[in-house]
Order: sequence, then C-alpha cells, then structure tokens
Amino acid sequence: MVEYCRYLHQLPTNGHYFMTFFTADFCDDHHDKVNVLAAGYKNYGGVAQCQGEIVTVKLDKHNGDLIQLLRDVDGTGKVVVVDVAREYYAVVGEKLMNFAQQNHYAGMVINGYVRDTQQIENIPVALFALDTCPRKYMSPLPGAVNVLVSFGGVDFVPGHYLYADVDGVIVTAAPLA
Repeated sequence: MVEYCRYLHQLPTNGHYFMTFFTADFCDDHHDKVNVLAAGYKNYGGVAQCQGEIVTVKLDKHNGDLIQLLRDVDGTGKVVVVDVAREYYAVVGEKLMNFAQQNHYAGMVINGYVRDTQQIENIPVALFALDTCPRKYMSPLPGAVNVLVSFGGVDFVPGHYLYADVDGVIVTAAPLA
C-alpha cells in the first residue's frame, strides 16, 4: 500500500501513475509559509506542474549562463528560476528545454519570454514564463548563478522550494510535502 501526504494525490496518465499536488491546498493550509508569484505567468512546458529546490540565474538578455547550467549540471529535484528583467528576448526554447530534460530538471520559471512553443509543448519539463518572443539576444553578456533574484512580489532564494501548477507559483523556505 502506498502512503502519501494529503497534499499529494496519485493520478493516472497514459497507464502510469505520478504524484501531484495543488498549490491552492498549500496556500490554504500554510498561508503563513508561502509566497505567491504575481499573476501573468503561463506554462509552456510538457507537464502541468513542477516542484523542487530553487536554483537561480540572473541574466542580462543573453542566456549563456543558463545554457551552461542546464547542459552541464544535474538538475534532479531542482527548479530553475531565471530573472531576465522582462527583456523582450526569448531566453528558453527547444534546445534549452532538451538540456533541462536530459539533466532531469523539474521545471523553470522565467521572468521573461520563451520561443519554440510548438516544439517544447511535449518536452516533460514545466516552463512558466510571461509570454513568447521569436528572437533571442545574440551578443554574449555575463550573468550570475545562485544569487537572490526578486520579481513578481517574491524573493527567490537558492535552496528554498518552489511549487507550480495551473493555479500559480508558490515559494517556501522548506518543503511542504
């Protein structure tokens, strides 16, 4: 018999079972422990939700540091939070989503834009972003990994936890489930 927290529910999908949670339940039961990201972020990835330890990336239009992280670092149990200050350039597309899948990242939350949405909608990584943009920034610019980033009314601290589903994105200092 499988035991699980009341926030986690087993749901069938294509003959397989996976664990799921609901951010609304977390907000109801832990209202004093959660921070909720402002509205406007949509999921473009191939799974409806993600959860995990936060890894942050601060970018200035160019996604070189994000490429290196997704391509070269094991992301098991991690969610990448990227702040690109809403610059109107795509920082994630098909190539980076494939890197994220290959290195087992659960998902990404982008304070910016994505592209290749038809190609990435079936890649099993969640990808929450503001919207789409077909262009990317070409000239390399330095970024920073594992630094505090803040947007949408939330401070994203490396090592804290993120939960995201169709109702929204929440952040906590410690795991809730």
